[in-house]
Amino acid sequence: QVQLVESGGGLVQAGGSLRLSCAASGGTFTRYTRGWFRQVPGEEREIVARIRRIDGRTWYADSVEGRFTISGDNIKNTMYLQMNSLKPEDTAVYYCAATTDMHSLGAPDYWGQGTQVTVSS
Repeated sequence: QVQLVESGGGLVQAGGSLRLSCAASGGTFTRYTRGWFRQVPGEEREIVARIRRIDGRTWYADSVEGRFTISGDNIKNTMYLQMNSLKPEDTAVYYCAATTDMHSLGAPDYWGQGTQVTVSS
């Protein structure tokens, strides 16, 4: 059973940066398609970024392309989301997720507990 634990959320001013971490246990991260979602109260959870299991290619939502970077440390079995040029509309609870699917993160098998990111204007 894979367990995911996020850290790194917090309060930051618009234009600032944060780095989220997601530490995995019970499984090797590179054997999963993995990524980050976010959710604002009253809205659906949306995918932000993803690394594909099959080839390691990354994908970003249009709203974060060029500002966010997803990466991983295979030795630490940890995934990161570097968030730069943050905007108030990036405020949300951020979740890391993983699935055994080779390509898609449409239906994750595993979720972290979430970490709050708040961007003040």
